[in-house]
Amino acid sequence: MSVRVLPERPLPGHAVCLDLRTAGTYDPDAVVRAALDAPQPGGERRFLVLDEADRLVAHQLLHERLSSYGPAHIVCLAVGARGERTLSRTLTLRPPAAGVLWVFDTAEDGVPSEAVLRPLVDVLSTPEVFDAVLRALGEVVHGVAVPAVRVLEHDLTDEARARAWRQAVEGLTGPDVPAGTASAEQVPAALALLLDEGVPRSLADHRWLPPQGRAGLRLAGCDEAVGDAVDGYHRVRGAAGLLTGVGATVDLPGDIERVARELDRLRATVADAFAAAGGSRLTAEHRGVLRERGIELPEMPREISRAGIVPALRDHTHELIGKGLPLRSVAARLAALSARTAPVGSAARLARLDAICGPERLRRLGGRYPFTAGGSRPVAFAVTGLLALLAGVWPVLGWVLGPAVGVLAAGLAHLMLRRRPNRSPDGRIDGGGATGAAPRLFGGLVGGLAGAGLGQFLGLPPWAGAVALAVSLTAVVLLALRDWSRAVDDWWARADPEEAWRILREVRHLVVTTAVHDWLFAEVRHHCSAGAGAVARLLRGLADTADAHGRTYPDGRASAHDPSSYASDAADPSSYPSYASSYPAEGAGYEPSGGGARKAARVDAGPPPASDGGTASWSWEDWGDGAEDDVWSDMDEEPAAPVRPSADFPHPPDRSGPADDPAGAGPWRPGAVSPPPSGRASGPAPAWLERRYGDGGPLLVDTLVGDLVSGTLLILDRCWAGVERDPGAVVPAVHERRITELLDDTRLRLERDVAASPPPRQEGLRDPDALAGLAAFTDRSDRPDAARLTGVAPDAVARLLLAEDDPGRTVALCGPEHLRLLSHDPLAARQVRFVPEAMRRGAAGDDVWRGTAEDVVWTGAGRHAGILRLVPLRADVVHTVRAEEAGEP
Repeated sequence: MSVRVLPERPLPGHAVCLDLRTAGTYDPDAVVRAALDAPQPGGERRFLVLDEADRLVAHQLLHERLSSYGPAHIVCLAVGARGERTLSRTLTLRPPAAGVLWVFDTAEDGVPSEAVLRPLVDVLSTPEVFDAVLRALGEVVHGVAVPAVRVLEHDLTDEARARAWRQAVEGLTGPDVPAGTASAEQVPAALALLLDEGVPRSLADHRWLPPQGRAGLRLAGCDEAVGDAVDGYHRVRGAAGLLTGVGATVDLPGDIERVARELDRLRATVADAFAAAGGSRLTAEHRGVLRERGIELPEMPREISRAGIVPALRDHTHELIGKGLPLRSVAARLAALSARTAPVGSAARLARLDAICGPERLRRLGGRYPFTAGGSRPVAFAVTGLLALLAGVWPVLGWVLGPAVGVLAAGLAHLMLRRRPNRSPDGRIDGGGATGAAPRLFGGLVGGLAGAGLGQFLGLPPWAGAVALAVSLTAVVLLALRDWSRAVDDWWARADPEEAWRILREVRHLVVTTAVHDWLFAEVRHHCSAGAGAVARLLRGLADTADAHGRTYPDGRASAHDPSSYASDAADPSSYPSYASSYPAEGAGYEPSGGGARKAARVDAGPPPASDGGTASWSWEDWGDGAEDDVWSDMDEEPAAPVRPSADFPHPPDRSGPADDPAGAGPWRPGAVSPPPSGRASGPAPAWLERRYGDGGPLLVDTLVGDLVSGTLLILDRCWAGVERDPGAVVPAVHERRITELLDDTRLRLERDVAASPPPRQEGLRDPDALAGLAAFTDRSDRPDAARLTGVAPDAVARLLLAEDDPGRTVALCGPEHLRLLSHDPLAARQVRFVPEAMRRGAAGDDVWRGTAEDVVWTGAGRHAGILRLVPLRADVVHTVRAEEAGEP
């Protein structure tokens, strides 16, 4: 048999193809078993059987076995030799369940018989065409006909196909990107609680440090010490602190020392709790340890649970993919989320605790700061001298009162020094100080004497001297009180004991944050981190697999259109295609290559030569008058010169082994949109097949990316249950095999019909509700029209279908010597017009299809459109052999 004729894998729903021809070494029973094992949806069993015309009777039992497991529809493509003039078949191949298409093993110059059969098998295996042909065969005599065909093939050049595939894979996988950071604003609410280090609302009123606990007592003692220090500060800073004995009962340095000591004890208690419960998961033993140290943990809040993590991860992943991010970018986001939510244990918080109230900060809080009052000494000298001068202007008495004001100012400055707030009453703690008593005394004496001399000279009345004395004394006292308050405030600001309250708030916040995120949420964080990491690794593995698998489709490899891609080991029975899976193997495909050198004869150029080696264009009027307009080519140039048979394609072909495709067999046939790539070995095409190549439409890459993204979402749908159970047990190899199958299926549809057919519908989704919001990505039934996929307009197909019913437009698959076997009744022939549904979808095709014949068969897949005319045979040509006459196969 020739494995180059059959597709390696059929599209889902297509007829199962099998080749029973005797050439080659194979087991026909194995071929039938493989065909019976092929899955066919909806209970519809279609078989397209290639057989030799003279072996139909001998293969009766093989044909019957195809119907042994229930009703089956069979179209037999019987290949006859040149000298055959009759056809014998059994009752199994009679309508309505079966029919026979008799084609003759003839070839055009340079066109092997495989090049004729391949596109014919491709067309007939389409379920819509298969059913229409079987119905038409039921209406002709004996259910046997000779096909006459004219087919247009819309496809991509190999460069365009490889480029689109490469861009689609790149659009799915994306480049490597750094992990970055995860923020609470970018994730669902259930995951945001793990990122913002906040406290759930239900725990807002919980008492994390009970007053009777060890940590609560330390916290209360520290708060009390700070309160005592603040109260003493307010008592000392006023006039009472300087002029009365209140300052003697206040020990501000001792209070501040006690604050630092209590903070250090609180820090030790909290550090002990952090170190004792430093595991990454909270246990009952940890709860007991924390309770002994004064930290009480509540139950898990209702806002978050372990069961809600994976659904949130799934929604987050779907949201990222829904935004159009490629797999590696999504994996990077999830890796950042995994790193951010990974539990590190409370012991890791010790560094933060040291930063809040470490020894350095406590040393600064308990430091001894000097007390300085009186401001600048020159200013104090001048001000005191001026006030003493004012008091000394009282005649005679000024000699005493002036210097006395200086002594008063110096005495108040000395009183400030003795009652300074940085000195303990018992003198145990003393930060030292300076109040400027000497400059005041010296300035007062000098100013007083100067004022007395001035008063004696001026001779002011006594009342003026009294007023000047009162003003001077009042100013001295007020300035002293001002200097005292300022000095006390300045010292308090430098010592800053109230910072302890800020430290207490930070420590309490650290304890609460640690309790929530490192203890309460430890299990949830571990589950989230492990799940996000597992999905990130899975997506990265899928991207790597897609890159490795997708890059095996370079521009220069033998593509699905290269006949050499079908020339696998024909002598090896294991090389026969297996239909157990609907996914293709890597590099699968079978379509003939476009633009090969062949004899290109226009319809209006007259009848083709009636040589024995050519395929005849047949009509009821003995080839017609050739006056019809040519609808098969938009171009005005002359056809390419015929190419002589090549030694690489002998006729009949040697089916016992592979056949090589000739490189550079000749110039490309005119009439196609663009020539096939020169770097690919071009396969010849029969005269009835016109290939039109496009460079890819504007929606091709987006459609492929959408199909791959949809399939990836469906692959991920199967992994969430495993992530929920055990993220570490997710087996990437299983999902990588599935994305390989997805790539194979998508590439097969790209090669078969430029991805015009939607992916197979997935049944049995584990969580269909989770994908409901992604219907735009998972529902791929709405496809672009063929023009936007291939870049080839459907005008030529529309003109073919709108043309008058002229048999001369089709080419009969028989030689001129077989024409006398055909029926000459014009009404006996049946005609099937077929066009892929993708060619009439979208705005680009709405207008050109108006007026199309109602009997057009719109196919769901495929890249071929055209006319298939079934010409019946004369009544005496077909013989029906009954079962007892059939014999054994």
